[in-house]
Amino acid sequence: MKIQFLGATRQVTGSSYFLDADGVKILIDCGLFQEQDCSYRNWEAFPIPPDQIQHLLLTHVHLDHCGLIPKLVKEGFKGDILLTSASKELFPIVILDSARIQEEDAYYEKKRRNKEGRKEPLPETLLYNVQDAEKCLPLLKDVSYGDYIQLSDRVKVCFHDAGHILGSAMIEVIVEDEAGSRNIIFSGDIGLWDKPLLGNPSVFDRADYVVMESTYGDRNHENLQDIDERLSKIVNDTVNAGGNLLIPTFAIERAQELLYHFNLLAQAKRIPYILMFLDSPMAVKITQVFKNSMKYFDKETLNLFKAGDSPFEFPGLILVETVEASKAINLIKGSTVIMAGSGMITGGRIEHHLIRNITRPESTLLFVGYQAVGTQGRQILDGVSPIEIYGQSYPVRMKIEKIDAFSAHAGIDELEGWLNNFKSPPKHIFLTHGEEGSILNLENYLKSKGGWEVSAPTYLEEYDL
Repeated sequence: MKIQFLGATRQVTGSSYFLDADGVKILIDCGLFQEQDCSYRNWEAFPIPPDQIQHLLLTHVHLDHCGLIPKLVKEGFKGDILLTSASKELFPIVILDSARIQEEDAYYEKKRRNKEGRKEPLPETLLYNVQDAEKCLPLLKDVSYGDYIQLSDRVKVCFHDAGHILGSAMIEVIVEDEAGSRNIIFSGDIGLWDKPLLGNPSVFDRADYVVMESTYGDRNHENLQDIDERLSKIVNDTVNAGGNLLIPTFAIERAQELLYHFNLLAQAKRIPYILMFLDSPMAVKITQVFKNSMKYFDKETLNLFKAGDSPFEFPGLILVETVEASKAINLIKGSTVIMAGSGMITGGRIEHHLIRNITRPESTLLFVGYQAVGTQGRQILDGVSPIEIYGQSYPVRMKIEKIDAFSAHAGIDELEGWLNNFKSPPKHIFLTHGEEGSILNLENYLKSKGGWEVSAPTYLEEYDL
């Protein structure tokens, strides 16, 4: 086997790994680069000729794992895209939304330049359009957790629950030849144990090689039990100040997890009755997929549904889909909670709400997810002010809050615990999907424990396995 690392190398986004397994050409994930200083890679020709790739295995449908698939197809990929059944339902929602946002951003940029009287050519802003995205859909082939899929006489793959988001998977590739059986496990994004909604991540007792995420390879999260206390305090403080609470929200998992916690707080009367808007057509559609995917839920969530208490429905919650309804939110007097995409403030409706709130000290901006380097969200979190939104500069006067416990990624203790399930250390562990400091910290930590062969690949680096 031979592996080449095409993304998420000493950075979080752009997950993509090319595996040549006994002549079978496999791509695991094909993600968008979202860090500003690496975004140029999205526009470059794919490092492996797309028409030579036979199979694409998708761990889950976050854009940093699947966001470049339409471009890959546009450049010649014609193989199958293997993913779980839940991911197959979610993929069209996510990828078509990505294409529409690109089209909308290009439209507004052109409109702004015309208004300013700028004559220079408009730079290319579309990686792909809706039509390109639609061409991916016939290639999707769903698989079930635990089923072994033969890619050739000697190569098979198996998807295992990653506990990260609905339908997320760890992917095991097994090669059997004259030398025996070898396997490599791609962790995807490893979820947390005992989180609401989904089951726990899968664990393994053996592997020859492991490609493991390390988003939080240098720290642990806040206690999960603190979420409700922190969230209720932030809501109450914002309402008492007379402001709005804005939450940049990832449409998959984070939006539904927020609804779960707000439902609990509303039922317990720990927060006042307040209008709460899930202002994201994609999140609304995905919430419906969640309602139809109860087989993936943990026991606690299933018990809520059985008791007739859906965590996605409670007094004051309004699901917003149309642009007109989104604009109407700004006409409301008094405090509201607005959950809107995108989660890293890289576009979407959250920017329009920010324009009306970012200079208001009484309003609060709450981050509940990872903010990649170079994104608008990371800049605000790091204290940058003023910031630019749609070509205009705004001083940041909102109160900025962050709840780390909402993360869907394992912390360093959980990552070590996941590895400790192996009865003997793998031949090699490749650390990816983390900022350089996080990856190197985890690499050094594991080496100091003894017994672990670990490395942090660089962009386009190759290894013979």
